[in-house]
Amino acid sequence: MSSLKIYNSAVREKEVFESIVPGHVGLYVCGPTVSGESHLGHARPYITFDVVYRYLTYLGYKVRYVRNITDAGHFEEEGREAEDKISKKAVLEMLEPMELVQKYTNLFHWAMDRFNTIPPSIEPTATGHIVEQIGMIEAIIAAGYAYEINGSVYFDVKKYAATHDYGKLSGRILEDLLNTTRELEGQEEKRNREDFALWKAAPPEHIMRWKSPWGEGFPGWHIECSAMATKYLGARFDIHGGGMDLQFPHHESEIAQSTICNGTAPVRYWMHNNMITINGRKMGKSYNNVVKLTELFSGDHPLLEKAYSPMTVRFFILQTQYRSTLDFSNEALLAAEKGLKRLMDAYAWLQETPRMPEAARVPAGGVETADASVARLLSELPDFMNDDFNTAKVLANMFELVPVINGIKDKSPDAALMSEETFESMRSTLKLYVEDILGLLPDGSGEGEKLKGVMQVLIGLRQQARANKDWVTSDAIRNQLAAQGILLKDEKDGAMSWTLA
Repeated sequence: MSSLKIYNSAVREKEVFESIVPGHVGLYVCGPTVSGESHLGHARPYITFDVVYRYLTYLGYKVRYVRNITDAGHFEEEGREAEDKISKKAVLEMLEPMELVQKYTNLFHWAMDRFNTIPPSIEPTATGHIVEQIGMIEAIIAAGYAYEINGSVYFDVKKYAATHDYGKLSGRILEDLLNTTRELEGQEEKRNREDFALWKAAPPEHIMRWKSPWGEGFPGWHIECSAMATKYLGARFDIHGGGMDLQFPHHESEIAQSTICNGTAPVRYWMHNNMITINGRKMGKSYNNVVKLTELFSGDHPLLEKAYSPMTVRFFILQTQYRSTLDFSNEALLAAEKGLKRLMDAYAWLQETPRMPEAARVPAGGVETADASVARLLSELPDFMNDDFNTAKVLANMFELVPVINGIKDKSPDAALMSEETFESMRSTLKLYVEDILGLLPDGSGEGEKLKGVMQVLIGLRQQARANKDWVTSDAIRNQLAAQGILLKDEKDGAMSWTLA
């Protein structure tokens, strides 16, 4: 099996992965801002890094996965002045700020559970680590790379860039930043326009505020992740993940802060998933195309023709390599829904069939026509995952196995023959990749198991009716199920199978 290679955004090429501490991996992923409901933009990074977490664990690493919750009121973003989003939304919803934070944190967890993502090892909150943030700011000031003015503290980007490679991660040049930085409120108190806030003095109307050596205020956006990553993963850790939109200013600022405070660049491998679009357009409030996850699951949005299950969305995201752009549309989601059903129908039958069916076994002196091709398709799966977690190619190979499985299932005379060893290898390998690594649930949700149970009851009732020659009841059960899109099939041996139309 090939070695795991990760595309490192810092060097813009794939590198063989070697953890800092053998057998252990420190993984930090920027978590959600809980000032509102999670939307479609949150689905891709957290599903992507869930697969990264799952695969590293499968490889035998002990992974400490840290994903923060941004619940402090201040978020400084490029291109517009920071605002107290949480306090502003709390007033609108007539809630205490932390009550609002809890509401949207719960909704985020609910959505992640429906996507079948594994919870992180540690989920720290920004408000729970104010002490650590203040300590880091004090260390940066002591090192001479930050300054205090009017109760606010700013990082001196120009001084840092004189001796460090500022902008390397995002590919931005300091001179370009100087020419493109907008004039924002509070800019006049900075030494340089490109400097960013580590701590901001709180105006009287600001609800979320904490005491500090510089007066009452609140932390800047970037210092939060630096402080929490350092506390739980150390001064230098293996992988930092997030969306491509976070490269600048957030991740660039993290590198600068942590490098000065800890004396070393914080991250060995930077991983960034590409962005999503909606019908070819960037998702944003100005386009009126922000789709909340609750709307996605319910279909209650003008851009959606119907509701889409969490597993359809997860499958759709994994069909594209995480560094490629991904466009959401009804057509694409409908195709994903159909493809997922086809894959999972074949997979479910395979898992329910513990032994190779007699009809597909290789007769004495016969030729194992499927063994070589099936073995090749299975052997390529780890190679694809080791090539920067290429789930798209993994799924493509799985779809090549679907007609092989269906041929055996339907007892087709043209079905390729294989040995029992190959059949069992196909069963166990697909179970590993479908469920454990890709995190796809066999029935899309727990509702599938309930449906199976109901169908077994109905099949039992129909078999009893047929045994009693009660053809009216037998036909009524079959016809009424057909009207609901469930097709019953009578097998030659008296058994019955069913499929969703």
